[in-house]
Amino acid sequence: MALGRQRDHQAEMLVSWVEMPRSPGHAFYDKLQGVLIAAGFDRFIETQCAVDYAPRLGRPSLPPGRYFRMLLIGYFEGIDSERGLEWRCADSLSLRDFLRLGERERVPDHSWLSRTRSRLSLEVHDQVFSWVLKRLAEHGLIKGERIGVDASTIEANAALRTIIRRDSGEGYREMLTRMAQESGIETPTTEDLVRLDRKRKGKKLSNADWESPTDPDARIAKLKDGRTHLAYKPEHAMDLDTGAVVAAEMHVADQGDTATMPDTLSSAAAHLNAVDATPTSEAPAELIADKGYHSRDALKALDGGPWKSRISEPHHDEFLRWHGDDAARRAVYNNRTRLLSGVARQAFKPNFDTFVVDLAAPAEQPTDFVEHYFLAPGLRRACGAKVV
Repeated sequence: MALGRQRDHQAEMLVSWVEMPRSPGHAFYDKLQGVLIAAGFDRFIETQCAVDYAPRLGRPSLPPGRYFRMLLIGYFEGIDSERGLEWRCADSLSLRDFLRLGERERVPDHSWLSRTRSRLSLEVHDQVFSWVLKRLAEHGLIKGERIGVDASTIEANAALRTIIRRDSGEGYREMLTRMAQESGIETPTTEDLVRLDRKRKGKKLSNADWESPTDPDARIAKLKDGRTHLAYKPEHAMDLDTGAVVAAEMHVADQGDTATMPDTLSSAAAHLNAVDATPTSEAPAELIADKGYHSRDALKALDGGPWKSRISEPHHDEFLRWHGDDAARRAVYNNRTRLLSGVARQAFKPNFDTFVVDLAAPAEQPTDFVEHYFLAPGLRRACGAKVV
């Protein structure tokens, strides 16, 4: 065989679509595409989104089903940037097929994603979420018997250096400049402000005193990697028998787990009710959570209701004193007894590697599944492949 040499090529005047080089496609996205088309995904999306568009006048928009497909791609690929999502879809022929783009159609740009997200209401997104759960229930992938709840923190799209005081509207840099001038530095430089901020006493950023002017709902919080930033708190409820997410709520980052759990459980109950898997007091669902959700008030509210708590209990160095609160004592002891059962031991079994390798054993996942979902996009596709 003779040596082939790279030479300059003259561009073709006309190339048909069938002559373009094609990839074999991504098996997961091809299978998911078939499931969505067979279930009438695009027709359902267009019906739900019709109220947010003009009935007759105006240029037709891009199909809203394409927007939700790009959200799915961002979730499965672990892309949290709209520009990065646009680039990823434009760079992959299999993702172009998943978006149902024509031969001459361009991938929607990031500004279209932003405009569509602001146009569609939160209720529309929740209806799409419920539609997906119904499709899962049709294939027996919603059991509703063991529900795990966990939360994490995600960085908000707002800079911490732009925060202002709630009472006066003074910015953080303006406050440092004023303090430097009061200390005798008439024209402080950036180095002077950094030095002053590092050495001053009582340095504390409280959400009661500071807020972001661009994102008032963001809160100052410490992320999982130790950084302090403006953040939100996503909280998920998952069917531990199948890996299906039955509730995905977003809370402010300065609320504790015991404060946000009732809203997440309420959302999970509503979604399970839509697929005829509602937990009741007569047939309660197992609630699995880590020790951050353990409190007397939370267990009292759950005791005797549709959720049978199996919440990990933190270690106590002293004897518990109840001060006549028999309801709290009964709820805590009932939860402690259930933690010794085989169901709890299986639910809290920390074997994450087995869960990744052997998807036939989804019960062996840890309770911090939300954090693993944020850190491992490949796991999202693996769980999605199991569901599909």
